[in-house]
Amino acid sequence: MNRYQISLTLLAATALLAGCTVGPEPARPGSVADGAEAFVGPRSAAAETQDVTHWWRTFDDEVTDDLVAQALEHNADLRAAAARVAEARALLGVARGQRLPQVSFNSRAQRDRNNFTLPMTGRVQTLSTTYDVVGGVTWQADLFGKLKRQEQGATFELLATEADRQALQHTIVAETVRARVQVATLTRLLEVAKANTVSFEKTMGVIERRYERGVASAVELRLARENLSASRAREPDVEYQLRAAQLALDVLVGKRPGTGEDAGDTLTQLPPVAQPPTGLPVALLDRRPDLMGAQFRNYAETAGVGVAMADLYPDVSISASGGWRADRTRDLFDGDTLVWSLVGELAWKVWAGGSLRSQVDAAQARVERTAAEYAQAVLVAMQEVEDALVREETARRAHGLRTTQVDEARKAEQLARERYERGVESILTVLETEQRRRNAENALVIEQQTLWNARINLFLALGGDWGLTDETLAANENDPIAIGSEE
Repeated sequence: MNRYQISLTLLAATALLAGCTVGPEPARPGSVADGAEAFVGPRSAAAETQDVTHWWRTFDDEVTDDLVAQALEHNADLRAAAARVAEARALLGVARGQRLPQVSFNSRAQRDRNNFTLPMTGRVQTLSTTYDVVGGVTWQADLFGKLKRQEQGATFELLATEADRQALQHTIVAETVRARVQVATLTRLLEVAKANTVSFEKTMGVIERRYERGVASAVELRLARENLSASRAREPDVEYQLRAAQLALDVLVGKRPGTGEDAGDTLTQLPPVAQPPTGLPVALLDRRPDLMGAQFRNYAETAGVGVAMADLYPDVSISASGGWRADRTRDLFDGDTLVWSLVGELAWKVWAGGSLRSQVDAAQARVERTAAEYAQAVLVAMQEVEDALVREETARRAHGLRTTQVDEARKAEQLARERYERGVESILTVLETEQRRRNAENALVIEQQTLWNARINLFLALGGDWGLTDETLAANENDPIAIGSEE
């Protein structure tokens, strides 16, 4: 069999085996969500769902929208995540390139001096010059799908890295909105503290006038002054907490601390967020970027099993080169100086001490590990959704009760003040009702914050709002902020 027949045989074998790919195909790992249709959640009446794309826009607050936009644009962690995506995309290009023929070109000029000792003439020196212009093509026949699996694994790694970037986006958005809520809450608490001080000053004025007329005792006067001082002392503490929250918000949006604008004037005026509907489908979790990332990493490890299995079989490569070689430049490109080469190579690690089989076992173990990690991540995600649903439902009921408490406390305070001025009630009753009213107002503000944070947690746990439709997703598929979008 001559070299031409050998080459044709190799090419024929390559054509026959090109479709052979070893290793399992990627498949979604099993989890507890497979048998579930809807979250349990609170047993309340269904509400109208909203068809929105960006969940934070359901708060209908321009300041919040602007802060989120700034965070997504300037956050350094997001820039690092985008760089990791670019790196993964480049590595995918490397994997794809390895499946294609590799073309090379080489041009060389070489000058050699050689010494020879001949029996009759003694030592002889020769000089030679060679000029080469040669091009070559090398192609590795992917008989068992090793290169295909490598490209497949790089593709899933890219998708996982992009999912990580989206998950980081969601986290940063949630932290930004949560910081915004914290600033608004502390702003409201400061307003309550200042209003309490004004109320205590009025009470102080009443007691001072009664004391001057000899109606009130010195003890009543001292108690009123103590109450007023305690109210004034609370203001600096709340002011510090508010300032610290504003500084933290500046950092989240990528600004130098202390340079951000005041963000505490609008969110406290918003109406309560709409109640989530009953029976949210578990399929909403498919949009969660962290779960998508865990799933794609399992796919990448599954492709790695095929790579390891392909190493058990031979590698076949074909290379060809051609060009011109001459000892004078003017003779280059003449027909007589034409040179060429065609090589077929088969390389097979027949035995490597069991390391190749161990590599397959290790790859399969990684698949099992990532499948278990995905199943656990789904379980935790379901817990987060259920917890957020219950927390919001209980916070909503508590908010209603706190509202009633504030209303009754204010009425009790007003009645006690009127009765005191008529001399029917003691000053201790007035001071106690003032304290109860202040505590009730503070508790109401905190409960409002709890309600907002529960909604933020629910959006974060679901991977977005529950009202997203297929049409909305299709319309926003090119939006880098859209939930579940792919580049």
